[in-house]
Amino acid sequence: MELLIKNARIIDSSQDFKGDVYIKNGIIYELGTYLDKNCEVLDAEGLVIMPAFIDLHTHFRDPGQTYKEDILSGSLAAAAGGYTAVNLMANTVPACSSMETVKYVLDKSKEINLIDIHQAVSITRDLKGEDVSHLESLDYKVKAISDDGRGVANSKVMLDAMVKAKEKGLMVISHAESEELTAVDTRLAENTMTWRDITLAKFTGCHLHVAHVSTKEAMKSVIEAKQEGIKVTCEVAPHHLALTSKTAYKVNPPLREEEDVEYLIKAIKEGYVDAIATDHAPHTAEDKLKGANGISGIEIAFSVCFTKLVDEGYISLNKLSELMSKNPAKLMKFNKGEVKIGYEADLVLVDINNKFTVNSADFKSKGKNTPFDGKELKGVILKTIKSGRVIYDKQNEDGRHKD
Repeated sequence: MELLIKNARIIDSSQDFKGDVYIKNGIIYELGTYLDKNCEVLDAEGLVIMPAFIDLHTHFRDPGQTYKEDILSGSLAAAAGGYTAVNLMANTVPACSSMETVKYVLDKSKEINLIDIHQAVSITRDLKGEDVSHLESLDYKVKAISDDGRGVANSKVMLDAMVKAKEKGLMVISHAESEELTAVDTRLAENTMTWRDITLAKFTGCHLHVAHVSTKEAMKSVIEAKQEGIKVTCEVAPHHLALTSKTAYKVNPPLREEEDVEYLIKAIKEGYVDAIATDHAPHTAEDKLKGANGISGIEIAFSVCFTKLVDEGYISLNKLSELMSKNPAKLMKFNKGEVKIGYEADLVLVDINNKFTVNSADFKSKGKNTPFDGKELKGVILKTIKSGRVIYDKQNEDGRHKD
């Protein structure tokens, strides 16, 4: 399989030039200008080619809640958003606490053959916060563990998990929330658990990744840990960058205040944020009415971030590529995330000059739940390319072009 992309503005974390990309056997084989190959040619004049995005934090609800999302609908949604790889959280039904469930997800993913899927395993067995003995049986297919959706309340249990994670080379993804404090104050709940997990990570030497950091205090704790040399990374979510508590929409952690948003963006600019991760959390309309937390966000995450961070002048498109592609690839040990010879040809073709209005009814995801419905965003995903194969084409979807 060969593909030549011509006349594109090529952007990744460290490059910005006009040229051509030649893809052969799923790999970026050659970069240059005026390349001439006897193969399929895609003219990208006036458009941007970037590394496809990698989501460190995704919920596809399979097994157990496939009425909200399944691996096929989630994969289609990811591709429509420019993503070719995702890290799925373990809070499925049943919870992913075994290699048997991991195999189920990976086998389904291979059968669908759209994007790369990594399935995280729960920190505690069945997300009950008590037993970590199942971690012993995990093999090389698992790179990360998380009880996302709830914090691990018992500090000794978390300590034991971190010791095992250090031994097996696993990344511990922390949902930083002290549930006993949530009803008192959600900020306090996030801030205290962030501090606790960083303290345990320092003691054990494991790799701690703090998910969906939303408060300035929690981010300050992460920054201090990084400055101290503790092995801590972190992510922020698009909705915590683009929205505040003035938007009445239920997510966990909640939408915060303007000063929190400003501090998160400051941390991004200063290099303390490792990744932007969607926390794509699809729900039915009925479940949202009943109070379910979460945003279906993977299809518009790039556009939300481009509009807020790049178009408003906070960061460059290179920096956004670093946060959405290069760093997540490095954390997940993927050979992608940059436009370089020898890297997997996972790319996204973007029109950064055009705007569109979000219509959640058009989402590929089963979850139509988003506070961005009806909002105008800039940066349109036109094509998503996985290993040199176009897996999403906006112009040809459903046989018509959607503006």
